[in-house]
Amino acid sequence: MATIRPFKGFRPKPEYAARVAAKPYDVLNSEEARAEAAGNPLSFLHVGKPEIDLPRDVPIYDERVYQKGKENLGKLIAEGILEEDPKPCLYLYSQTMGDHTQYGIMCCASVREYLNNTIKKHELTRKDKEDDRTKHVKVTNAHTGPIFLTYRARGPIDAIVEEIRRRKPGYDFVAPDGVRHRLWVIDDANTIGALVQEFARVSTLYVADGHHRSAAAARVGDERAKENPRHRGDEEYNFFLAVLFPHNQLRIMDYNRTVKDLNGLEAGEFLARIGETFSVTEGPHPAWPSQKGEYGMFLKGTWYTLRAPGDLLADPDPVERLDVSILQNQILGPVLGIDDPRTSKRIDFVGGIRGMQELERRVNSGEMAVAFALFPTSIEELLSIADAGKTMPPKSTWFEPKLRDGVVVHFLS
Repeated sequence: MATIRPFKGFRPKPEYAARVAAKPYDVLNSEEARAEAAGNPLSFLHVGKPEIDLPRDVPIYDERVYQKGKENLGKLIAEGILEEDPKPCLYLYSQTMGDHTQYGIMCCASVREYLNNTIKKHELTRKDKEDDRTKHVKVTNAHTGPIFLTYRARGPIDAIVEEIRRRKPGYDFVAPDGVRHRLWVIDDANTIGALVQEFARVSTLYVADGHHRSAAAARVGDERAKENPRHRGDEEYNFFLAVLFPHNQLRIMDYNRTVKDLNGLEAGEFLARIGETFSVTEGPHPAWPSQKGEYGMFLKGTWYTLRAPGDLLADPDPVERLDVSILQNQILGPVLGIDDPRTSKRIDFVGGIRGMQELERRVNSGEMAVAFALFPTSIEELLSIADAGKTMPPKSTWFEPKLRDGVVVHFLS
């Protein structure tokens, strides 16, 4: 069973919601965050990426960064920008990007269920990033951005959500990137009880996006439980902020790769090596993958289409037959010498939201030597791998639209 719990969220007054809500900390680098928050002292980037308020020579994991985040969060509350709901609530959070809309229940999920794998994962975390979010949670005493969870869709939950949607939302704004965000506050006991009961019938939740945040929340919750001689299990630190979306509403975009060099090969040699396994044809421009097993590759100003052989796509291991795995196992590793994409400094990852032009730009600038565009991983592939207790290669999925930080904040005490 999946436990969801209402909580007394801190959230912006409606007139401030559009200015406070910000992109997640991990989709912008520091300079991009500085630019995005410029002229907006209410932006939640001042909490999620507080290095933007410190000199550029301050390391991003410096103690001063976390203290600045705590200070900025406290300031938003002290100035009345964020207010606490008077009683525990659930929330319905929707996002509309183009013709795609998804509806998720914002709640507190269980640290215990994360630790016992009722909440399943599909990616490993990097220690430095997990340590960073752990420190951020500890210092701010808060979950400042929600973790993106999914579950196999259930009709009774859909019906409750449909009923909530008929009410007037507390927030309704369009962000600068064109994504519409709406939030309904669920404060009536009957609806809360019905949702809690229906989610108790959901056998498994899955981390779709936010593996570092969820790992950090679990670490902090587990540490506080062990440090508390009067631990009961119902304290706020036993739960973390999450939004739960049905799997059939999610959209996964491509997550592409760029590599700094050709591992000592000339372009012709490189193409020949690839051609030993893949069919390689020039064009179209750009070579956007149209199906599983197809890749676009940009090299020396030219787009190529690569097609993997059928035996690789039919591998019985659900991880090995992923497009990202085939690329890693057949090209990135043996040809380009990138044995561990989690740690290699020669590879970078580009979310599909940035478009094919970003791959061209990175190569044409000389920063990178080659770029690969991948067909998106499917939600069914993600669920099947998590159910099998396996993990995907890093950067296998890019979900859009992204959840906004600062819409609702959960304090641990």
